[in-house]
Amino acid sequence: MGPLDEKALHELEDETLFSLQSAVQKTHVSPLGVGFTNFRVRDLKNVVYSSIKIVVFSTKLNLLMPFGPLAILVHNLTGHRGWVFFLSLLGITPLAERLGYATEQLAFYTGATVGGLLNATFGNATELIISIYALRSGMIRVVQQSLLGSILSNMLLVLGCAFFSGGIVHYKKQQIFNKAAAVVSSGLLLMAVMGLLFPAVLHFTRTEVHFGKSELALSRFSSCVMLIAYASYLFFQLKCQHTEYQPLNEETGPNQESDIVDEEEAPEITKWESTIWLFVLTTWISVLSEYLVNTIEVDIYILFCRD
Repeated sequence: MGPLDEKALHELEDETLFSLQSAVQKTHVSPLGVGFTNFRVRDLKNVVYSSIKIVVFSTKLNLLMPFGPLAILVHNLTGHRGWVFFLSLLGITPLAERLGYATEQLAFYTGATVGGLLNATFGNATELIISIYALRSGMIRVVQQSLLGSILSNMLLVLGCAFFSGGIVHYKKQQIFNKAAAVVSSGLLLMAVMGLLFPAVLHFTRTEVHFGKSELALSRFSSCVMLIAYASYLFFQLKCQHTEYQPLNEETGPNQESDIVDEEEAPEITKWESTIWLFVLTTWISVLSEYLVNTIEVDIYILFCRD
């Protein structure tokens, strides 16, 4: 029985030693895990604070942001449509600018082509959201006037300002542009103008085969054609002919690297921060756009009831 007692004693000592080691490991691992969790939470708070500081407090135009919640407050307390319309308009202005900023930050991670498409898409997000709410409320005339103003401003005001400012900045140089990109953009613009022009011609000349139906059918057909053309343009931009849209260099020519390395701007926020801000800003613009359109709807109803 002596060897058996010694063997049992050794097994008991091994089990005791193993349990002590496990307890020590648990004692040391637990504070480390808590510290790591606290570090991650603190790091996340720093990222959120830095992102809010950059996006919200980096421009003076954001001083107009409080007018958005103020418009909702005025609507719920007084219901004064004039003030709600004015305050909503002021509140949307900085949000639209910050939406463009978030799109530009996201373009640093997606490349020039995708970034340009994102900028063009989200640059018109405010107008698109307001138009959707207006269509849901049956205000077709408001949408038509909005489209007309957008077309005139982009074709005349924006293009003219670009030529004028470019001539002032580069007054000693000859301004150049990419011919292939200009031809594609001009073709799409011409298609959009024709899609709006042909139904209008049918309406004002009264040359429809069936009154009202021919105009509506042509309008729907034109909208489908323009959607297909835009989808084809996106596919062409993203999948094909990347070299045709590289910027031209006056000294070395197209598609050649220059010896002078320009200092590129660095992104101020990360890709995920840009995506989250796009979602937040678009949602907030949608809320204020609903209040904005509702004031127009009530005023139109009162105007027609009085007439």
